Amino acid sequence: MSQKIVIDPVTRVEGHGKVTIHLDDNNKVKDAFFHIVEFRGFERFIQGHPYWEAPVMVQRLCGICPVSHHLAAAKAIDQIVGLNPEDLSVPAQKIRKLLHFGQVFQSHALHFFYLAAPDLLFGYDADPLKRNVVGVAMEYPEIAKKGILMRKFGQEIIKLITGKKIHGISASPGGVHKHISAKEISYFLDGKDIPDINTMIEWSLEIIQFMKAYHENNKVFMDSFAAYPSGHLGLVNKKTGFLELYDGFLRATDAEGNITLDDINNDDYADYFYESVERWSYLKFPYLKHLGREKGWNRVGPLARLNVCDGIETPLAEKERQDFKAATQGKTNNMTMYTHWARLIEVLYCAEMMRNLLHDHDLMSNDLIRKGTRRNRGVGIIEAPRGTLIHEYEVDDKDRITHCNLIVSTTHNNEPMNQAVRWVANNVMDGRPEITEGMLNQVEVAIRAYDPCLSCATHAMGQMPMEMTLYDSKGEILDYKVK
Repeated sequence: MSQKIVIDPVTRVEGHGKVTIHLDDNNKVKDAFFHIVEFRGFERFIQGHPYWEAPVMVQRLCGICPVSHHLAAAKAIDQIVGLNPEDLSVPAQKIRKLLHFGQVFQSHALHFFYLAAPDLLFGYDADPLKRNVVGVAMEYPEIAKKGILMRKFGQEIIKLITGKKIHGISASPGGVHKHISAKEISYFLDGKDIPDINTMIEWSLEIIQFMKAYHENNKVFMDSFAAYPSGHLGLVNKKTGFLELYDGFLRATDAEGNITLDDINNDDYADYFYESVERWSYLKFPYLKHLGREKGWNRVGPLARLNVCDGIETPLAEKERQDFKAATQGKTNNMTMYTHWARLIEVLYCAEMMRNLLHDHDLMSNDLIRKGTRRNRGVGIIEAPRGTLIHEYEVDDKDRITHCNLIVSTTHNNEPMNQAVRWVANNVMDGRPEITEGMLNQVEVAIRAYDPCLSCATHAMGQMPMEMTLYDSKGEILDYKVK
C-alpha cells in the first residue's frame, strides 16, 4: 500500500503551493511533486481591454513584484506604438531602469532577510517557532534592521517614480509620464531621512561577506544540497554580454556552460520556446523546442544570470562575481544553495547602478515620450527578481488586446523546483523509518531558494483535476475521488 506525505501549504513563499511525496511500504520514495493549486486567468480576462491598460492591469498579478510586470508590459506596449527599447528617449530609459533596480533591490532584500535568513541563521531543523523573521529580529537585531531599511530604500525609489510603493504607475506608451526633480533625488543622497545610497552599498557588501563566510563554514551543504545539472537562461547586454536586467538578448547554456540559445532577439522568443502542461499543476513547463521537454528546461533567476553572463559592469559587483565563479573554478554552477549568494551580488549591483543613476542629470529631463508607427504585436522581456519574465500582446485595429501570453519567472523554474523536491525526497527521506519536521523543511528550503512567486505564475486552464478526500472523526480516509 502506498503512502503520501503532504506539505500544504509551502511556507515563506509568495502564493499557495503544496508538495506531495509518494512512498511505498518500505518508505522508499516513488515520486514527488510540487503542485501549484491556485488559478488566476490574467491571460484571458485582459483580452478586450485597450492595450494601454495592460501595464496597469497586469501588475495586479503580484504585490511583491508589480514593477516587473508593469515594465515588461510597458516594453511590449512600446512596440505596439512602434518603438523598440532603444528608441525611447534616454531620460525615459534611465527612469525606467532606476525603477527596475529599486524593485529588484527591495525584492531581493525581502527574500534574503525575511524568508531565507531564518534557515541560514538557525538551521533547517531548528524549532519552527524560532525559524522565522521574528526569530531573526530577536536574535540578530542588526541584521534584521539592515534588511528592513534596505527593503525600505528600494520601496522609496519605487514610490518616487510611480507614486506608490505597490501598484503605482510610471510607464506610458513610448516612455514615462514624469521626470524626477533635484529635491526628490536629494532624499536618497543626503542621508537625513533614510540611510543614503552609499550606506546601501556598504550594507550590501557586508551581507555578501556574511554569505561568503556561511559558504566557507557550510561548504559541503552548499555544494551538495539540491545540486543537479540543468540549463540556465537569462538576458545579457546586447553589446558586452554582461549581466542585464532591463533589456538584452536571450541567452541559455546547458549544465556544462555550452550555449543552447545564442543571444536571440526578444521578439523571436516564440520561435524557440514551447510550454507543456501536467494534470497535477496549474503551472506550465517551458522548454527550448530544439532540445525537447526532457532536456530543454532551464533555471532562471540570480544563479542562472551569473552563469550565462560574461561579467558585470559595476566594479564592486564584478569583483564579487569573480569570487563567486572562483568557488567552482569558473565552471557553470548547478548548486541550488548558491542562488542566495548570487542574489546578494545582484543586490550590490542594483545599489551601484542606483547610485550611478541618482547622480545622472538626465533623470530631470522633460524629454519623456516618443512615438512611432503603430504595430499589432508587442513583446516585452525583462529580468524580474526571480528570473526571465516574458509578456506578449496582440491587438486588433480598434486597439483591443486579442491575445496575451505570459511566461513568468516562476514558470521557467517549475521543472527546476520539481527537480529540487525530488532531490530532497530521494536523498533525505528515502527509506527513513521516521519523517521529521526538519526533513520536511528541507523540501521547503530547496523551493525557497528559487524565491517562487506562485501567484504570478498560475495561468494554465483546465488542466488540474479536483481532488476530494473524505475523513472520519479519527482522521481516517473514508473516500477519495478525482473529478
